[in-house]
Amino acid sequence: MAGNSFGTVFRFTTWGESHGPAIGCVIDGVPPRLPLNEADIQVWLDKRKPGQSRFTTQRREPDAVKILSGVLDGLTTGTPIALEIENVDQRSKDYDDTKDLYRPGHADFTYDRKYGIRDYRGGGRASARETAMRVAAGAVARKVLGPSVTIRGALIQVGPHKIDRARWDWDEIARNPFFCPDAQTATQWADFLDDVRKRGSSAGAVIEVAASGVPIGLGEPIYDKLDGDLARALMTINAVKAVEIGDGMAVAALTGEDNADEMRMDNHGQVQFLSNHAGGILGGISTGQDIVVRFAVKPTSSILTPRRTVTRQGADAEITTKGRHDPCVGIRAVPIGEAMVAVVLADHLMRHRAQCGG
Repeated sequence: MAGNSFGTVFRFTTWGESHGPAIGCVIDGVPPRLPLNEADIQVWLDKRKPGQSRFTTQRREPDAVKILSGVLDGLTTGTPIALEIENVDQRSKDYDDTKDLYRPGHADFTYDRKYGIRDYRGGGRASARETAMRVAAGAVARKVLGPSVTIRGALIQVGPHKIDRARWDWDEIARNPFFCPDAQTATQWADFLDDVRKRGSSAGAVIEVAASGVPIGLGEPIYDKLDGDLARALMTINAVKAVEIGDGMAVAALTGEDNADEMRMDNHGQVQFLSNHAGGILGGISTGQDIVVRFAVKPTSSILTPRRTVTRQGADAEITTKGRHDPCVGIRAVPIGEAMVAVVLADHLMRHRAQCGG
């Protein structure tokens, strides 16, 4: 199976399955002499790990990361960094009743038809369990980017319920289980998702990620545009069905005058943009403004409501997916989205330095 690696200079490869003994990744291209220890990575993994509230899967995984190589006396050595997380709470028996059924909305059908074999235990490589290693790689990418670059994500819509941007408060994100910047909407989501969960159903979501302090010049014109790589990175996350940069689809309703990010010189002789409809990227290259991306996550495909399907043997059937599943996978997608933005920015920063210096 190809396609397990991401990046050009800063590059990582993930391995492992949802119900295997462990998952892990190997990160290559990390510069030497960067301070790095397991606690630097664990803090981000703890934001993503399951079982932290009634609104996420109750699978109990500590997601304790181990650094196996590439670090000596707390500093990176410039050699590949290998990371591992043990799986400790697999319940493969939950999937015994559905191992010969294709779950609607999942990759069961396509995996089986492509490879002639599939891991029915939670989806194997198709499971969102793999994304823990993306978050780990993202933690290392943040070290490459340094403290001047800040990457923050927020959940801005659950089902049909959107936040009120007039109430946006980044500090509020740490006070609720939804990574929601709007305290009032977070309360509404709790009631909504309690009802969804009790019905055995699920809901979709929209996540917004903003990166501040990104230097001007990241991104390569034409085929390696920064926004193109960000879109690809976010589309590789499980259940993501759409990505927007800046105003995204809303630009279709704007005029050229409205959409233009006008410029003036500030008192320090620097270019100042008067708006940011472009989301911090022009011509595929970062402008120095905040990079703003959004992505939509579909409702969790594993639900208790019976759905029509077929068996591997080609017979019509009905399926109810049991086990431990997120009523809204968008919640835990927030730190995953942050991580994928981090690895793209780190990769492009290293590429920019290699070609242009600085």
